[in-house]
Amino acid sequence: MKKERIDFLQRYMETVCPSGFEEEATRIWRAEADRFAERSWVDTHGNAFAVINEGGSPRVMLAGHADEIGLMISYIDDKGYLSFLGIGGWDPQVLPGQRVWIQGKDGPLLGVIGRKPVHLLQDEERKKVVKLENLWIDIGAKDKKEVAELVEIGDPVVLDYGFAKLRNNLLVARGFDDRIGAFVVLEAARLLAVMAPRAAVYAVATVQEEIGLRGARTSAFGIDPQVGIAVDVGHATDTPGMGAEKKKVGDITMGNGPIIARGPNINPQIFRIFVNTAKKKEIPYQIDAAPRGTGTDANAIQITRAGVATGLISIPNRYMHSPCEMVHLSDLEKASQLIAHAVATIDTATDFIPS
Repeated sequence: MKKERIDFLQRYMETVCPSGFEEEATRIWRAEADRFAERSWVDTHGNAFAVINEGGSPRVMLAGHADEIGLMISYIDDKGYLSFLGIGGWDPQVLPGQRVWIQGKDGPLLGVIGRKPVHLLQDEERKKVVKLENLWIDIGAKDKKEVAELVEIGDPVVLDYGFAKLRNNLLVARGFDDRIGAFVVLEAARLLAVMAPRAAVYAVATVQEEIGLRGARTSAFGIDPQVGIAVDVGHATDTPGMGAEKKKVGDITMGNGPIIARGPNINPQIFRIFVNTAKKKEIPYQIDAAPRGTGTDANAIQITRAGVATGLISIPNRYMHSPCEMVHLSDLEKASQLIAHAVATIDTATDFIPS
């Protein structure tokens, strides 16, 4: 992948983007889309759109959700300590001792998540699962008055983790779930812009997936696509202690290609198009058995209006919903290529009726 693409990904990943607070990430995504798309826009919900070949047919929607899990300031005590609530599904065990950025009145504000030191915990306390209500954020303020000049109730918070490169083409960052999906659909659209697709292609950075697939519902209703392809992350099972999990989520390895979902959430013809395209273009892929509605934008898109022929491509991801999520650069490239080449085969004669 070219350096400019990685530089854009780094800028995008370092935005503060919990559900409901996606504006900064949206600006960066749209600015990049405007370099090649026919037009881009944002709807009243906050979903960002970029379209290729708008007059084409059928309408194909590519969706990756831009939002990440985060925190929200809920209370300030008299001594200036801040309580918070979770935005999305947290494992509270990862929070004590973390540095955070609060999106305050005048911009980002650094703080730390505090907890009673382990030395002072009673035996029973040490055995209990950490609860959010027993944690707080300390910004070094003297009192409530000082905090009130900087922070408001409802301000969003993210952990202080940026983007970094590891060995062997591995990338680590906070929020790959799922700004990496929004990145991949944009890259697929970039490829399609020079491939002259017959379909109209709508790339969408959806919002508020982490709190109920909300942006996918509204954006799909607005586009009214005949085909919807969601891009999210999937659990890699190539780390210690994951042997038993392979029976649940498959044998998924970093760098072995994107994951193609198969199951009732997935249109059988879309699944075949992906697999046939991968074989023809010699793109490595992995398959995920999804026996019910997935917890992704694909679920919302499939049951929009009278139903949409839906597919799901996932990026293998280690340490999901932690501050150090990990993806493989090759999987990003191959996912973009697979989606672009698959969509390029779709035209008005393509039959999506299960048969």
